[in-house]
Formats: sequence, structure tokens, C-alpha cells
Amino acid sequence: MQRRSFLAGLAGLGALSVVGCSTTKATTQVVGTLPADPPPAGTKLTISIRSTLKQLEANGELSKLPFQVPDWPNISAGPDVIQAFRANSVDLASNAGIPPIQAKANRFDAKIVAVAQREQPLYKFAGSPGLALKELKDLKGKKIAFSQGQAQGVVLLRTIKELGLKNTDVELVSLTSNQFLTALQAKQVDVAVLAEPQLTKYLGQYPDAHAIDMNAVDLLTILWAPVSVLNDEAKLKAIRAFIPFWARGHAWSQDNPDKWVDHYYVKDQNVSKADGDRIVKATPKLVFPSSWDRAIRWEQETADLLADGGFTPKINADELFDRRFEHIAFEAVDAKYRSQS
Repeated sequence: MQRRSFLAGLAGLGALSVVGCSTTKATTQVVGTLPADPPPAGTKLTISIRSTLKQLEANGELSKLPFQVPDWPNISAGPDVIQAFRANSVDLASNAGIPPIQAKANRFDAKIVAVAQREQPLYKFAGSPGLALKELKDLKGKKIAFSQGQAQGVVLLRTIKELGLKNTDVELVSLTSNQFLTALQAKQVDVAVLAEPQLTKYLGQYPDAHAIDMNAVDLLTILWAPVSVLNDEAKLKAIRAFIPFWARGHAWSQDNPDKWVDHYYVKDQNVSKADGDRIVKATPKLVFPSSWDRAIRWEQETADLLADGGFTPKINADELFDRRFEHIAFEAVDAKYRSQS
């Protein structure tokens, strides 16, 4: 995986986006102050966050949104979200910290408007069926699924660095995360980074497959939106109004694990209750920071790691954040879900 292959991928992404949105280009800067008044009647916001939809269904707050959501498209992979932003089919999405870096590298302007943090690893390394994968050092020499535009790619790069290896000490196979499971099943890769509920489903299907823990933390869960959306005053007000719902939805799911398992994992994700309980118990809690300083430092470290590997150009991570929104999520949750760092 060299820089030119990454840039070729960006060129393909841009070509597709031209087909879907030939006349739209995001402006570079957000303008104006953040209004405190509610969005005007008839405001519409298309939101691509399925977990939040399910949380708001379960906690009874979905009908309280002060704007219309004409669609909740189930788009989660960072590259797919960027495509949807370009095509004007999504206004707001939730991802890890790396897709905004990829968007910036692709000269698409979007901003982070809310931040949550996890302090423990969320992912595990899963081996293909029959592979003897017992500890992190076993990654050396393996064919590993790699998506430079998603969180799974970052935790892999951080692990390679942690082990004192170079990227050339493994074989990075360029895929998007929604291709990882199929590649593992077909043994097209030896190892892939998986999260729940996909990991549990995979290990249940292949008893001779194994997964190992990682130390790399994917710190950030973010909300982000195109600059063109943020410069639409009605949609800006709707996003500001939505952030507390998003934060409270996460808090509710953590306060009500049994209801969350039933509503989301069992009824929506087709996971057994026992597996759903295990997934929720193993998933690190989200907290909402009072300041984004640490988030920006972590994002800069991630951007530098990608640039040093030749995957993206150098960027200034501070430019990815719209700090007008900095305290909104923090102020929306109880003290136990607040972080001072």
C-alpha cells in the first residue's frame, strides 16, 4: 500500500461523486455564530446513524425531534458516508475519527460537530478459519485486511507501530470494512479487524477461528457534516438540536442494557440475547468530553500516522473540528457520562 494507490482510490471516489453530484461543491469554511433558537418549521435533516435511530425509538424520544428526518439511510463505512455527503443524500453521520481525515485528503470539506470517547479497545483481530492466531506478534508476515479510510485501519497501523514493525512487515490488503468478513471466510486474508456484533457472528459460524485482543484504542466517536450543510442556517439549527438527542441516546443504552439488547441486538441485528448481553458487557462505555483538546491531539496523531505511511498528505487536524459545538453533548448528559479530558 503506497501513497499513489491511496490517491488512485481517491480519484475513483471523486469520479463517482461527480456522477452523483455534478454541480455541488462544499465551501471551505463555516460561517457565523451558532444560533440557539430551534430550527424553523419544515426543516429536514437526513441522518445516517442507525444505532441512534434505534436508541430514540427505544427511549421514546424519536417523536420529540424538532425537525423532520425524511430518511435514516443505513450507511456507516467512512468512504460510503463521504460518497453520500457528496451526493447530498446524507446531511449528518456518525463515524470514528479517521473518515474526516480521508475527506480532507480528498479535498471534501466537512466538520466534526460532536465528540464522544472510549478509553478501551473496541476491536479485536480475527483470524481466518484454522489460522493459529494466539498473540499480537503472530501478525508479522500475515495478509491483513486494511482500510486506510476507517477506524479499523488506524488501529492496525497503531498496532504495527506498537510491535516495532514496519508496514512492509505485513501484507496490507486494501478493502473496506464491509468486505472484511467475506475476505476472512474465503481466506483471502489471514487477519481482519472486527467489532461487535460481527465478531460474535463470525466466531459462532467458524469454531476453528480465533480472535485476540488489541491494545490500540479507537478513541473517537464523532458526528460530522459537510460544510455546505453547516452553512445552511435551518440545518445548522437542526444539527445543534440533534446533538443532545444523540448523546442522551447513547447514555440511555448504557443505562438500560437489557432493553437495548432486546431492541437493537436481538430484534434489529439478529443476535441472540446471550450474545447481545455479552457484546454490551464487553463494549467500552462512551463519555462526552468538556474540551476537544485531547480529541484534536488524537486526531492529529492519527493524521500524522497516515501521512508518515504515505497514505495521505499532511493535514492540520484542528481544521476538522467546528468548535462552536464543543460543549453541547457534554452538557446534555449526566455527570457519570461526562469527561473532563
